[in-house]
Amino acid sequence: MTKASPVLVNALDHLVLTVRDIDATIAFYRDWLGMEVVTFGNNRNALTFGQQKINLHEADKDFDPPVIKAERPVPGSGDLCFLTSAPLADVTARAEALGIAIIEGPEHRTGAVGPINSVYARDPDGNLIEVSNRLY
Repeated sequence: MTKASPVLVNALDHLVLTVRDIDATIAFYRDWLGMEVVTFGNNRNALTFGQQKINLHEADKDFDPPVIKAERPVPGSGDLCFLTSAPLADVTARAEALGIAIIEGPEHRTGAVGPINSVYARDPDGNLIEVSNRLY
């Protein structure tokens, strides 16, 4: 029996956030982080940035036709880090203008490919949102 080669993943296409209020979530990510709102499929909503997408599933709402989803989707269980080329002072100022509290940072952290400098906030569901600049 031959052993299968490992699958080599090279990018993230999309992820899914389960949310309580689609409109509040859209406003947060669109207005603060500049994500674009798209509608796809059977009137589903997503947020796009670069070549990535965040699909939004409303908690306790079924889709027709049914969508394969996480076994126990719960609003507020996400912890996401987004990279930006905007200075963190601008990120923080924009958050403050929108009434979004920066709960930590700037702090030096270790990103996927090297050091980053990050600020943290929570989205309307309590997901931890980290916005970072690469430091190299």
